[in-house]
Parts: sequence; C-alpha cells; structure tokens
Amino acid sequence: MLKQDRRIEKLYYTIGEVAELFEVNQSLIRFWEKEFDILKPQKNKKGNRLFTKHDIENLKLIYYLVKERGFTLQGARDKLRQNHEDVVNTVQIIDSLNHVKGFLLELKKEL
Repeated sequence: MLKQDRRIEKLYYTIGEVAELFEVNQSLIRFWEKEFDILKPQKNKKGNRLFTKHDIENLKLIYYLVKERGFTLQGARDKLRQNHEDVVNTVQIIDSLNHVKGFLLELKKEL
C-alpha cells in the first residue's frame, strides 16, 4: 500500500511527494481529488496542491478500496459514505499487520 517506513511527519506535502508515497502518478491523485469529496487539499497562491495528514489518510482509504480491493470509483464512494468507520478500521488493522510483518521479517534476517 504505502511505501514502508515513510512516516507522515510534515504539515503539508506536495502532490509529487504524495504520488511517490503511494507509488502512483500525480495525475491519478488529481483524478481522485475530482472524484472523491473527502479529498480537499489546500492550494497555495500558485495553485499547487498541499496535502495534509488528513488528506493522506483519506487517500489511503481510497487506495485500499480501489487498488487493493478492486472497487469501482462509484463502489468506493458508496462504501465510504455508508461504512466510513468500517473502512478506516480495516485499513488501520492492515497497517498494523504490515508493521508486525516487517518487524518479523527483520527479526528473521537477524537470526
């Protein structure tokens, strides 16, 4: 899902940084911004998008539904409207499991 070991620490991220974080094209991020109401990055005076931690968390949800679960855009919108908390909890569980997996793989290397 998200590049491992990249923590969300800055106040604002550029679209390039966000695209790199998710390993997708910037055009996909812009497309999803138009398609999903929950994405509302701020724009500076030049019109550059600035994404907050909250925006990145919402992108994680969209990425999970569309790229990992194979939902259509309409299906993902409906799922987020109907069961937003359920999707958030599922993504958090998957993140936790991925961290545990990474830790165990590192431990295995050291043995």
